Amino acid sequence: MNGVVVAQTEALVEVAVQVAAEAAELVLATRGNAVTQVDTKSSETDVVTAADRAAEQLVRDRLAQLRPGEPVLGEEAGGTQRLDGLVWVVDPIDGTVNYLYGLPWYAVSLAAQLDGVSVAGAVVEPVSGRVWTGLRGGGAWLDGRPLRASAARRLDLSLLATGFAYATERRQRQAEVMGRVVGQVRDLRRNGAASLELCAVAAGWLDGYVEHGLNRWDWAAGALIAEEAGAVVRLPGSDPEGLGAEATFAAAPGIAEQLRAVLVEAGINQV
Repeated sequence: MNGVVVAQTEALVEVAVQVAAEAAELVLATRGNAVTQVDTKSSETDVVTAADRAAEQLVRDRLAQLRPGEPVLGEEAGGTQRLDGLVWVVDPIDGTVNYLYGLPWYAVSLAAQLDGVSVAGAVVEPVSGRVWTGLRGGGAWLDGRPLRASAARRLDLSLLATGFAYATERRQRQAEVMGRVVGQVRDLRRNGAASLELCAVAAGWLDGYVEHGLNRWDWAAGALIAEEAGAVVRLPGSDPEGLGAEATFAAAPGIAEQLRAVLVEAGINQV
């Protein structure tokens, strides 16, 4: 991107960090009361708390003040379905089940997308206070330190992460596929927050990550951060004949093709 566009996008990153951090403070401060007010969505295991809704409303209110007139797409309240122009995409609590149980691996994810492509994003962890950021064409950072995907070159020595659907039948198929993969990698992790899995790939804490069935708010910020850290990223719709139409994939460049081939052989596009 040219200098003018980068400067404009940097302003979007600043807004994303500011608003996501405010939402993270609310999420952390209200956890005690919020987890007593729990509903379900797609299944009995797919939960939403009062904090999810309150955090998303805070994000919408603050964006209306800071970036008036720009549409928002969010996990809880929905919103615009158009992808043209500038759209903000928010997951108010990515990892709600972790939040419900008191596991600290959850985050507020906020990205600005231009014509459907993420150009700026922030993932803020309420418990640790860590702030992950990405700027299209400008890099990725953790608390201001530049990120770089791992230098892994051997799949058998690589650490992989995945996630599972809330629908029982699909979760079982996903487990069967990963059962065919786990013997070909160092080990497998399932931490329960897609945005943070993608950030972990960006930091080299994971060598690869794949999951089917994510929504745009799950990957909008994290995938940008992973890509800007040098990871090979495939988003839903980009590899329908291989990983499947609903796959989100990120991996260190030295193992990306190996990992993709193993996943395809294991039948990941059939889940």
